[in-house]
Amino acid sequence: MSRIRARGRLGLLLAVLALVLPLAACVSTDADRRTGAPQELPAPPDPPAVGGDRLADVPPGTQLPLRPGERRMTLTMPADYTPSAPSGAGTDDYRCFLLDPGLDRDVWLTGSNVLPGNPQVVHHVILFRVPPEKVAEAERLDAGAPGEGWTCFGGTRISGDFTNVDDASWLAAWAPGGDETKVRDGYGVRLDAGSRIVMQVHYNLLQGAAPDTSGTRLRWMPASRDLTALHTYLTPAPVEMPCRPDHDDSPLCDRDAAVADVLARFGAAGNTNSLLHLLCGTEARASRTASCTRFVDRPMTVLGVAGHMHLLGRSLRIEVNPDTPAARTVLDIPIWDFDDQQVHPIRPVHLDPGDTVRITCRHVQWLRDVLPAFASSREDRYVIWAEGSTDEMCLGMLQVAFDGR
Repeated sequence: MSRIRARGRLGLLLAVLALVLPLAACVSTDADRRTGAPQELPAPPDPPAVGGDRLADVPPGTQLPLRPGERRMTLTMPADYTPSAPSGAGTDDYRCFLLDPGLDRDVWLTGSNVLPGNPQVVHHVILFRVPPEKVAEAERLDAGAPGEGWTCFGGTRISGDFTNVDDASWLAAWAPGGDETKVRDGYGVRLDAGSRIVMQVHYNLLQGAAPDTSGTRLRWMPASRDLTALHTYLTPAPVEMPCRPDHDDSPLCDRDAAVADVLARFGAAGNTNSLLHLLCGTEARASRTASCTRFVDRPMTVLGVAGHMHLLGRSLRIEVNPDTPAARTVLDIPIWDFDDQQVHPIRPVHLDPGDTVRITCRHVQWLRDVLPAFASSREDRYVIWAEGSTDEMCLGMLQVAFDGR
C-alpha cells in the first residue's frame, strides 16, 4: 500500500485540519490589518499596530443577491461567550458552538456569511456539518463544558468527524473582511434533515478578552433541486522551519523545546505536525520549504482552490501531476498576503486515481522583525505546524466534485 494512500493513517489526522483558516472568502481592505503590504517587504513602511478597534471598524461583508429558488437562514450562538486560553498559556482559544438549523428535510447549502459579534476577538470561523447520527454526541460535548460551547483545538472533537482528508466535513469558513460567498451555479453541499452545524470560532487574545455572540447566515435550496455535490479535499504539509543562524540563541530554537511548547499550548492537537509527516511520507528535517505530494484515489473535478499559511508565510503553490507532461499549476501565490485568502475559481481540472496533488510553501523568519503581531515575540523559534496566530501552517484546500456523485 502506498505510504501516502494508507487510510489507517488518515484517521489519525484530521483533528489536525479544522484548525485552519478560511476556505471561503477573505478579502483585503484599504487599511492593512495584520501584515503590512507584503509586496513591499523586506523594506516596508512602519506597519500599524494590530488594534482590535481597527478590526471592529472593518465593514460587514457584502451580501450577494439570491438566485432563483435560494433562501437564507440565520443561526446565532444562544448566549455570549468570553474567550480565554484554556491551558492558561498562549493567546488563542478555539471554541465550538452547536447550532440547530431546525431541518425537517434535506437541503443544499449554496453559500454562507459569518456574522462576527465582536470583531475585536474573532480571528476566523469554520462551519462543520454534524450528521443526525452524531448529534447526541455533540450535545454531550456541549453539555459537559461550562458556559457556551466547548474547547476544540484541532477539530470539533466529535468522533469520526475527520476520518478522511479527501472529504472533510467543512461547510464554509470566514475571516475578517470576508464577504458573503456562494458556490457555482448547479452545485451545493448536502445537509441531511436533523443535522446540526458546529461553528468553530478561533478567538485571538492579543488585544485582550471580550464577550462575543457570533452567528452565520446560510444560503440554501431544497434538496429536490438537481445540484451536484461539492466536497473539500485537503492537502496539508508539515512545517519544519529552523531559526536563522544569527538568531538562534533562544531556547525555543531547539526543535524538542519548540515541540514541547506547542504541546503545552494546544494539548493533543500539538501532535499535528508529526501526523502530517505520516500522511506525506516525510521526515522531520529542518527546512524553510514545506511540501507534500498526495495521490488521488478517486476520480474528481477540481473547481476551486485556496491556500492557507500564517504570518511567516512567504509563498505558496499547488500543482497537479507535477514533474509529468500533464503538470499544471492551479494556484501560485508568489508573495503571500495573510489578508487575502479567498477561494480562486479555476477552469475545471479532472483528476483520475493515481494522479497527484502537491503543495509547496515557503516561510521566512525575518518577517518577525517587521510585523506588529510579533512585537512581543521577536526572537526566532523553531517553527512547526500549530494553531496559534503566530505559529505556522501549510495547507491547500480544493473544492471538488466526485465523479458519479
